[in-house]
Amino acid sequence: MKIAIFDLDGTLLNTIADLAAAANHALEALGFPRRAEEECVQFVGNGVTKLLERALPDGDKTAENIERMRGAFFKYYDEHLWDKTTVYSGVTELLEMLQSRGVLLAVASNKYQSATQRLVKHFFPQINFLEVLGQREGFPVKPDPDIVNEIMLSAGVRKEAVLYVGDSDVDMQTAKNAGVRVCAVTWGFRSRELLESFRPDFIADTACEILTMI
Repeated sequence: MKIAIFDLDGTLLNTIADLAAAANHALEALGFPRRAEEECVQFVGNGVTKLLERALPDGDKTAENIERMRGAFFKYYDEHLWDKTTVYSGVTELLEMLQSRGVLLAVASNKYQSATQRLVKHFFPQINFLEVLGQREGFPVKPDPDIVNEIMLSAGVRKEAVLYVGDSDVDMQTAKNAGVRVCAVTWGFRSRELLESFRPDFIADTACEILTMI
């Protein structure tokens, strides 16, 4: 039995417009200036707390400001999860094909759990994911490998049966820390050059290429 574990933001879904809108809503709620969407691309990948910390102006990155922003961010984002979010080209077809071939599927994200589950259910209702895991209280975030290890335990597979698919430096480090094969996708939030620097096992420019890697 083989399993493909996918990152969510920047890998399965292009979520940056809605993430940026929520971050800017939170910044404005505290009287801070907005950030361009292009800036926010570099802020995501390590969870909401890091996103908000990076969005705050230098000199204002305090725990108090971050905590105040979190409430505004979550309220807005929960109400606008998929206003502008889209599935990347070919991803739905890839998941359907893998599922038809008997490959187990899972999601491992640093997005908070409730949003991760809602987005996956909304955009991929026909896919029977073994696990859909996001950031949860008391669990370390990626690149800690715990989330991958948890999925492998649930699937009952060895490391050799795993392909981890992601778009960021965090994903490359997560796979390395877990000791599993990794495919870097170039359509997400990080450059091909950055991804290549981590020497992934595979690099995919289109979703269909991943079929040959499993």
